[in-house]
Amino acid sequence: MNYYSFYLRRTRLMSKKPYYISTAIAYTSGKPHIGNTYEIVLADSIARYKRLTGYDVYFQTGTDEHGQKIETKANEAGITPKAFVDGVSTEIHRIWDIMNTSYDKFVRTTDPYHEKKVQQIFKKLYKQGDIYKSEYEGMYCEPCESFFTESQLIDGKCPDCGREVTYEKEEAYFFKLSKYADRLMEYIDSHPEFIQPESRKNEMVNNFLKPGLKDLCVSRTSFKWGIPVDFDPGHVVYVWIDALSNYITFLGYDIEGKHEAPYLKYWPADVHLIGKDILRFHTLYWPIMLMALDIPLPKQIFGHPWLLLGEGKMSKSKGNVIYADDLVDLFGVDSVRYYLLREMPFAQDGTLTYEQLIDRINGELVNILGNLVNRTIAMSKKYFDSKVSNPKVTEDIDKELIKTIEDTPKLVEEKMNELKVADAINLIISLARRSNKYIDETMPWVLAKDESQSDRLRTVLYNLLESIRVIGVLITPFLPETGENIIKMLNTKNSSYESILHFGGLEENIVLNESFVLFNRLDPKEILSKINKENKNNKKSESKQAKNKSEQQQISIEDFAKMDLRTGKIVNAKKHPNAEKLLILEVMVGEEKRQIVSGIAKYFKPEELKDQNVVVVTNLKPAKLRGELSEGMILMAEDKDGKLTFISPKENIESGLKVR
Repeated sequence: MNYYSFYLRRTRLMSKKPYYISTAIAYTSGKPHIGNTYEIVLADSIARYKRLTGYDVYFQTGTDEHGQKIETKANEAGITPKAFVDGVSTEIHRIWDIMNTSYDKFVRTTDPYHEKKVQQIFKKLYKQGDIYKSEYEGMYCEPCESFFTESQLIDGKCPDCGREVTYEKEEAYFFKLSKYADRLMEYIDSHPEFIQPESRKNEMVNNFLKPGLKDLCVSRTSFKWGIPVDFDPGHVVYVWIDALSNYITFLGYDIEGKHEAPYLKYWPADVHLIGKDILRFHTLYWPIMLMALDIPLPKQIFGHPWLLLGEGKMSKSKGNVIYADDLVDLFGVDSVRYYLLREMPFAQDGTLTYEQLIDRINGELVNILGNLVNRTIAMSKKYFDSKVSNPKVTEDIDKELIKTIEDTPKLVEEKMNELKVADAINLIISLARRSNKYIDETMPWVLAKDESQSDRLRTVLYNLLESIRVIGVLITPFLPETGENIIKMLNTKNSSYESILHFGGLEENIVLNESFVLFNRLDPKEILSKINKENKNNKKSESKQAKNKSEQQQISIEDFAKMDLRTGKIVNAKKHPNAEKLLILEVMVGEEKRQIVSGIAKYFKPEELKDQNVVVVTNLKPAKLRGELSEGMILMAEDKDGKLTFISPKENIESGLKVR
């Protein structure tokens, strides 16, 4: 490379326009299913395309690791919340890598750097009067980590996920959303591209902004697994303030204005890519937080649709979950990526069935793309020992193909600028389809029989190879391995985006490499039979585990006889000094006073419990719970709504009697 070429290349690199794309950070409640995985693949395809077309891309993803749901799951698993999220975050990281995603940074909200930044943001908003202390009273959905009023519930359940909600009352800090609502409405009106697709914007404006925003609860005291409010340690920062801040904290945002270089370079984000189910938090709460911090809003928030299994949303509770790694084992990474990106419309939900997936692979990847590449390279080897040349013996029939080759990059760019990824991929496949038609029109096998048509045959094959080169470059952001394999087979050094903007970039006199199969044809019966067999085996395994668990839960009459149940009376109760959910009870069992620590603070106040008759398990091995000795257990009953009540003997019963 001469000095002038080096200078031009260096100048181009230095002048690259920055582009920041992020996904929502995945919640660490469990392994992500294929519907969750769609988002990271979609974001990756956009990030890769922007890099291809000359942008300096920063692509951020990661995991959201705080909240009551995490604390509950960790307790159920018998491990610390940090150990729980470490395991799940590692699994999410693994899945993202399996799907060949090219993120620049994988963030975790348990990172001390992030936690400190969040505390600073919270304190700043508090000091300037945008956060204030009050008391929350209403309905709470633990899976969604969201509060709702009675009027917002649907059939008494969470309007977002349809699960049961519980009544909560606690001291909390609130963020003044109402203060900024009019300003946000004006911004949305003057920036029509801010919320996309249009249907999502209308939903947010009509369902939330116009009826009026209520101030947002931004701290909790009923659990501990969160970032502490450093000036009020009894509170932890509510998960949405914590999670949403990741988009700026990891870039190096500083509340004093001493921002780090990545923040100065990449903020505001070009697009936050999120699922439509968390649109409210990203299009209402997040922009208002940024307004209160007096920093620019992201340029666009894109709420992508859901990937449905058949006709229903994937859910572990429904038992209809499919995981990305299982699909990759069956079909390969690029085939799964292709289906996810190709099958999802711009604004409507897409569907996943094994039958459709097999049809897409056989119909488009095998028959159209793979067939074009292998036929063309095989003919080049057969007729010209794989050597490329272009005598330019053209005919009118070439013009349409060449125009399609030259137009496709421009049309793909138009669709990608609108984030219409499925449409962009369709254009690439359409070029492959048109090239296959060109083979049928020119009939190279007929030209090969006539020596006088040798230069015409070379031209036809060159046109096809150039079409394949353009396809290889354009398909790479969506199917990275496939694009790289196509370029490898062509043995070309011209694989930049600039090289495909004009016809004729494939070098003459190069020798093609050996071709190999890009995608194997699938036997639907064989694949579906294998899937059904695995599903049956999984169900048998689950049934066996459930049976074993049931058998393990059964006890003999001798086991039951070992339990010493006695009547007792609570004579005093107080809050546990180190655990919000626990109460310390003094219980008289006959003449003996016992201390029992019980997780019932959510349902009862200490002053309500004096003189309450109870049934006590008295021969339970003593244990320390958060530093306090517990000498037994009180029996409780749980109703269908999850609320607890005492199993209470009649008022005048003698304390210390054995319960049989």
